[in-house]
Amino acid sequence: MNKIPMTADGYDNLQKELKKLLNEDRPNIIEAIAEARSHGDLSENAEYQYAKEQQSLIEGKIVDLESAVSRAEVIDVKSLEGDDIKFGATVEIEDDDTGESVTYQIVGEYESDIKNNKLSVNSPLARGLINKVIDEVVEINSPKGQKSYTIKSVKYV
Repeated sequence: MNKIPMTADGYDNLQKELKKLLNEDRPNIIEAIAEARSHGDLSENAEYQYAKEQQSLIEGKIVDLESAVSRAEVIDVKSLEGDDIKFGATVEIEDDDTGESVTYQIVGEYESDIKNNKLSVNSPLARGLINKVIDEVVEINSPKGQKSYTIKSVKYV
């Protein structure tokens, strides 16, 4: 079984989401199905059909998260150090075309959230940054074409 790297925060959030699904969402959807079932003919009952679809989605998510939690390899980012970029690094990069700087933390697949500048370790940008150092230029093939970035800082916090 392949291990899934994640930060301690990512692991905690995954466990919280799983607990919510098991203790809140699953019982609520079972209750909704029972309520819809009490309305009679199930073949034409839109509430029942919707509730069953929601149950299927919730059960699938539970299986996925249980698998991820069991295969998690929690990496303590604060114990890491060095000048090269590794999993968990917070990296400031500058777009060589526009001069704009942006800071990302390289995290596991389950905790990635581009809106909060958490970049999946499996993304093309993160893969291009791994093992690079400050002032190194990185060329990334993006959907918009070739992009060039200069690494400005690397921190482990």
